[in-house]
Amino acid sequence: MVTKNDYRKRIADELLSLQLEAAGYVVIEGAKWCGKTTTALQHAKSVIHMDNPKLKDEYLRLAQTDVEELLVGDTPRLIDEWQKAPQIWDACRYVVDRRSAEGQFILTGSAEPVDTAKLSHTGTGRAGWIKMRPMTLWESGDSNGKVSISELFEGNFHAAQATEYNLREISYLICRGGWPKAVGMSEKAALRQAYNYVDAIAKREMIEVDEVNRSETNTRRLLRSFARHQASQASKATIARDMINADSKSMDENTIAAYLNALKKIFVIEDMEAWNPNLRSKAAIRTSGTRYFVDPSIATASLGLGPADLMKDLNTLGLLFETLVVRDLRVYSEAIDGQVFHYRDSNNLECDSVIHLRNGHYALIEVKLGGENLIAEGAKNLLLLENKIDIERMYTPSFKMIVTAVGQYAYQREDGIYVVPIGSLKP
Repeated sequence: MVTKNDYRKRIADELLSLQLEAAGYVVIEGAKWCGKTTTALQHAKSVIHMDNPKLKDEYLRLAQTDVEELLVGDTPRLIDEWQKAPQIWDACRYVVDRRSAEGQFILTGSAEPVDTAKLSHTGTGRAGWIKMRPMTLWESGDSNGKVSISELFEGNFHAAQATEYNLREISYLICRGGWPKAVGMSEKAALRQAYNYVDAIAKREMIEVDEVNRSETNTRRLLRSFARHQASQASKATIARDMINADSKSMDENTIAAYLNALKKIFVIEDMEAWNPNLRSKAAIRTSGTRYFVDPSIATASLGLGPADLMKDLNTLGLLFETLVVRDLRVYSEAIDGQVFHYRDSNNLECDSVIHLRNGHYALIEVKLGGENLIAEGAKNLLLLENKIDIERMYTPSFKMIVTAVGQYAYQREDGIYVVPIGSLKP
């Protein structure tokens, strides 16, 4: 168990503290191994682990007969893997109403409940939600945090030296991923973490999520195909064709849809929604979601790739670097009440990421490995999109930024666009 003394602080800590002030119970969702329980334990005064092998049967019986007994303890009380007994949801709501107090419970879960019919209350007015993802580079200590997303929205920027990486080092960070246990391990052991994660998905998680006996072989085939379509809007039909081309075996679209839905339920994949701004032009905005794993290491492990393999295929490296950047931007954005979207229109103008805040302000972001030509290409796209936006009906962009893999400095171009290496970003 990670003690408070050796705990590596997460961005979710501040969000959890705030939610405990604002809500009766707080739900922390996210993929297994991303650190939900460890973070919750830093704030909890008592805890019950619903998947404790020695006590889980007793806990489940108690959930059927006297569920409130599971909630007895100092508050905030952590109920880990609460979805094992969905009755806990309504019990928390009832106890919170009776006590009329915030910060009573923390519920952590690495999957949605199997039987949502047992949840009779939505949690409105009582519950707060936090989504945790694997560690960002700033949380793992691999970014110096000299450039703050929140400060950029306030118009504050200073040129700064980045934590400088070469492409081999970026390839390693992609393959290692943001799994807390991998940070600080030897390279060989750290890379093994992602392989173990994919093995767990294929062998156990895809069955346990909704008690459907899915094929391990089909799960691995689908993960490989999904990995090949990172940062794309690939349809289920496209994924099906890819699986046939790669393995000479087919899965129909309904089966693929069911597998993808299961992967979403265990927070392994997280598609990015399309951004729908007001435009001056009549270009149709593409509404398909963009395919992403919650962490780039799932893609490399699914494909059996290591850092040396990525160095031989810069196109794949670029797409998986985008997955890494999206992971970090999502965490940074949610810390400032924002969400990350993707833009693409009928003229094939794309913008890799758009951070849109609740107050209506937004930023346009391109992701490039680096180099003058790629940076110039990204800047051209950002300026073209900015000129399409109807600024009489919405704000002008708060800033435009190109996030790069390599580069010694974060700086501002003459056209006003920021060029920021990923090794210098923070919320």
